[in-house]
Amino acid sequence: MGTPWEQRKLGEEIFFSGIRNKGNLPYPSFSITNDRGFVPQSEMHDKFGYMESADTSAYMIVTPKSFAYNPARINVGSIGYYDGDDTVIVSSLYEVFKTKKNLLDEFLLLWLKSPKLKYWIDKLQEGSVRQYFYFDKLCECHIEIPTVAEQYKISYLFGQLNEGITLHQRKLELLKKKKAGLLQKMFPKPGSNVPELRFPGFTEPWEQRKLGELGFTFSGLSGKSKEDFGHGDASFITYLNVFSNPIADPSGLEHIEIDPKQHSVKEGDILFTTSSETPDEVGMSSIWPIDKENIYLNSFCFGFRPFEKIDINFYASLLRSPTIRANIILLAQGVSRYNISKNKVMEILLPLPDCDEQNKIGMLFAALENQITLHQRKLDILKEQKKGLLQKMFPKEGENEPELRFPEFR
Repeated sequence: MGTPWEQRKLGEEIFFSGIRNKGNLPYPSFSITNDRGFVPQSEMHDKFGYMESADTSAYMIVTPKSFAYNPARINVGSIGYYDGDDTVIVSSLYEVFKTKKNLLDEFLLLWLKSPKLKYWIDKLQEGSVRQYFYFDKLCECHIEIPTVAEQYKISYLFGQLNEGITLHQRKLELLKKKKAGLLQKMFPKPGSNVPELRFPGFTEPWEQRKLGELGFTFSGLSGKSKEDFGHGDASFITYLNVFSNPIADPSGLEHIEIDPKQHSVKEGDILFTTSSETPDEVGMSSIWPIDKENIYLNSFCFGFRPFEKIDINFYASLLRSPTIRANIILLAQGVSRYNISKNKVMEILLPLPDCDEQNKIGMLFAALENQITLHQRKLDILKEQKKGLLQKMFPKEGENEPELRFPEFR
């Protein structure tokens, strides 16, 4: 049996360290976000002189190795640890504190991101219309603390996990930026019939064709009630599946009964959402990638079936390129909710190169998408591992040992 963790009130291990910036000293001003912790305010606001001449005498000074949080937003994870080298300031709304010598900063940060803190916030927060969790309430929380050696070991494990998460997050962001850049350059801009960037050997201008000349439209599910969904041997493609994926996800289906009166979706069909809360998100497209019987389309989308087989990867990228998206957005009609007419969508001009160039472009974007998917999957796995370990490596309420411990501490 290992050494039990010692339960203490958190107030015994931390102290309030915030000091007012009474001299209005020009320290950099920071905010705290849910996912990134401390972030310079210059990154969160426009660059037109924001905060440059503001009076910051009421702001709180934050020295290195300090924690800070917003008492009204800590319930959504708005708490951060400042490990920079220079003194900074945060809004006077923030609570600022430091740890005493028996509690490692890295270990406390893990505890603050674990379900343990949420338990205490729900238990101790105060307020009616808006809930607050001030520093005095944080001090009342009970925390189980292992030896400093075990704190180091746990902190190192999560440090390695965080490094992996950061690495894949960075690679994911770079790949998405690369894809966004290529979407800008590999499809002709308005008024042009050639793209800025092409594969060697291709010089011919791209042909302009109305979408409606290339195939015909069909409707999503019709004549259905709430009781018809959630069971049956047929499936339908959800709105979210179409909205989120340039190439639809065959696993993103829901059950419905077989109905020969409905239009079945076939491989290569192009699917469009018909409405959204904002014009920027209306008319999102997705290509259905496989042939499978009894697959229907949800009633908030319409389908388009090309007369000829298409390069799925090329069309998936083309229809989500900035130029085509801008043309679709112009078709949005509405006030509180925006809709598009499929007849209007059929009038959109598509710039189309020959089949060989389509294939080359499609292969490039498919390879990029595969890399993005790979890093997203690895990132999701690491985040799930971290979430699971946070639940198992801290004692449950009323216990003084966690479910999972390193062998040398059991």
